[in-house]
Amino acid sequence: MIPKDTSEEAHRMQIQLLCNMTGTQRVDLLAAMCAQTRETTRAGIRARHPEYTEAQVKLAFARIILGKDLYAEVFPGQDIQP
Repeated sequence: MIPKDTSEEAHRMQIQLLCNMTGTQRVDLLAAMCAQTRETTRAGIRARHPEYTEAQVKLAFARIILGKDLYAEVFPGQDIQP
């Protein structure tokens, strides 16, 4: 499936580059993408809640990752909005 914001030619090139990567390169790319996603999520929390301390940002991030119910079990009494 070709993303809507990508031309067919660019998509073919992306697939070819991925196919030519070693397993280690693919894992490195995945790790970098995950790290960027986590930082983007934390930036969104900071933008919505500029009053949050870094500890509160970490808790809000945990609530997003864990979901409301599991978060409440893991961090009882630490209600925070993501």
